[in-house]
Amino acid sequence: MKNTFIFLIMMLLTGPAEAQIPTTAGFTKTIDGKASHLYILKNQKGMEAAITNYGGRVVSLVVPDKNGHPTNVVLGFDNVNGYVHSTEPYFGATIGRYCNRIAKGKFLLDGKPCQITINNGPNALHGGKKGFQSVDWEARQINEHTLEFHYLSKDGEEGFPGNLKVKVTYMLTRDNGLSISYEAVTDKITVVNLTNHAFFNLNGAGSGSIGGHRLRIAADRYTPVDSTLIPTGELANVAGTPFDFRKGFSIGGRINDHNEQLQNGKGYDHNFVLNKHSLSTAVADVIGDKSGILMQVYTDQPGLQFYSGNFMQSKNQMRGYKDDFRTAFALETQHFPDSPNEPKFPSTVLKPGQVYRSTTSYKFSVNK
Repeated sequence: MKNTFIFLIMMLLTGPAEAQIPTTAGFTKTIDGKASHLYILKNQKGMEAAITNYGGRVVSLVVPDKNGHPTNVVLGFDNVNGYVHSTEPYFGATIGRYCNRIAKGKFLLDGKPCQITINNGPNALHGGKKGFQSVDWEARQINEHTLEFHYLSKDGEEGFPGNLKVKVTYMLTRDNGLSISYEAVTDKITVVNLTNHAFFNLNGAGSGSIGGHRLRIAADRYTPVDSTLIPTGELANVAGTPFDFRKGFSIGGRINDHNEQLQNGKGYDHNFVLNKHSLSTAVADVIGDKSGILMQVYTDQPGLQFYSGNFMQSKNQMRGYKDDFRTAFALETQHFPDSPNEPKFPSTVLKPGQVYRSTTSYKFSVNK
């Protein structure tokens, strides 16, 4: 109760500070014949999120730090043009139809070859060139803390078969969580793997390196990758490697170690095979070393992609800061990359009559 009171007072005192939600005016635009808008969500404790239907993406997320100061923990622009013209297309976005990579964009589905648009070296990444991050979703704000998006991905879009109807629901919970629920149905056999690609800095967006953040991932194994970041098919043990985050370790503590996998990813850009879990058990948590903000990740997915901002190049001017090298990280809940080509991996196949469902929650508190 005390922290909530301090947070609300700070919100009143700080006014239009960097931490605050951007204005809606910068997000009112027609893109590809559809209107983009900015939607504001709030919960009972003063947590606020700004989400745009352009890309179904989180623009900002404000939570209290250890001193009760409102802190925006997600990198983002203050207008939709920033996202349209960004050299990094995935800031805060809903990713689909298939998050992560598919080798050479090729796979067999029900005995038939599929070719997805190549957009990342020799591979397909995050659904192809124009994935879900580049479209205006139909939006419906249900109440002050809940927002629903709908999108019809038509048969053949980026090479994927089937008309895929997708629903994504964002909700701010009473315990300062951002819950994201996904649903999808298809009229042809297809593959689906959805996630969100928020770029987090728990010390505050624009506050510098995330190397001092302490990360824990409940995973005994991970999926090693080749030089193009495609899994080799192995489920490798993390013990004795820089990928062992089971007891918690700073992100930057081993990132420059001489390790082939770190060299392949230019840092961490790997899928972790999560230990057995449920939605009531945190599969990962991160602590901002300066802010004291603790983020816990809950999901029903089997994998978690940890990306340490290795390809951030200071090319995008954001809300008073640039996207400098390793100044943000992503924890993307998912099925495994390249699953359509790896029979031993959990299947991402969706058939007519089935419903794809997935839920992830990012819960925030203060480390004590």
